[in-house]
Amino acid sequence: MSLQREIIERLGVKPEIDPGTEIRKRVDFLKQYVKQSGTTGLLIAISGGIDSAVATGLCKRATDELSEESGKEYITLGVFQPYGDQADIQDSYAVAEAFGLTHKVETNIGEAVDEIAIEVEHGFKSLGIPRHLSRGGKGNVKARTRMVMQYALAFDMNLLVVGTDHASEAITGFYTKWGDGAVDITPLSSLNKRQVRLLASHLGVPQSVLDKAPSAGLWEGQTDEDELGIKYAENSAYLEGKEISEEAREKLEKQYLKTEHKRSPIPGI
Repeated sequence: MSLQREIIERLGVKPEIDPGTEIRKRVDFLKQYVKQSGTTGLLIAISGGIDSAVATGLCKRATDELSEESGKEYITLGVFQPYGDQADIQDSYAVAEAFGLTHKVETNIGEAVDEIAIEVEHGFKSLGIPRHLSRGGKGNVKARTRMVMQYALAFDMNLLVVGTDHASEAITGFYTKWGDGAVDITPLSSLNKRQVRLLASHLGVPQSVLDKAPSAGLWEGQTDEDELGIKYAENSAYLEGKEISEEAREKLEKQYLKTEHKRSPIPGI
């Protein structure tokens, strides 16, 4: 079996999808898990990007249907988590409005992240290597701080934390270990980026979000494609079993092998 076929089978990506069918399947998946878990709903961090927008739409449909079917209140809590001032925060609020979220909260991570960075730099200094926390290191702190806040809210509100990771991120390991990868449930995991975009159009994600360049938002000007050096169009085509340029194939497969530790259980002996 080729590595491409092995990856596709492992991540569960289909070569073609029907958006309506996929939405129904994923809403039902969320509903079933909420009922089994005994929780009262779902928490989704709304970044202003397309992945969290699609997840928000699925979550809201799931909890609305559960409420209607059971006669009890199930909620989707939307959480906005800027670091200081976020230039595109209005897109997060636009997503919440588009899907009619009545439960939403903003938890700014700025002060918490900066305090952690200061303490880490004190640690460097005590080791005799005075330096600032690297840009990538601080980016990881941002992602992990967001999850700490999400789980604090979710615990006291009896909610499940929903992740937005999908197959185009899984193949490259393009997420923070124990950050945005640390969640309770992932309703997008077997979709590639192109397919997520298809669901977005079907669900009614705001146009401003559809038009944005994909970004993890870990520092100013960061974009996924620039950082990885791989276009999502080629990433998605690869996951659909199509031929792509040899350069892109080599980059994808090298990145996949390099980040295997993110997709595997914690090793032990």
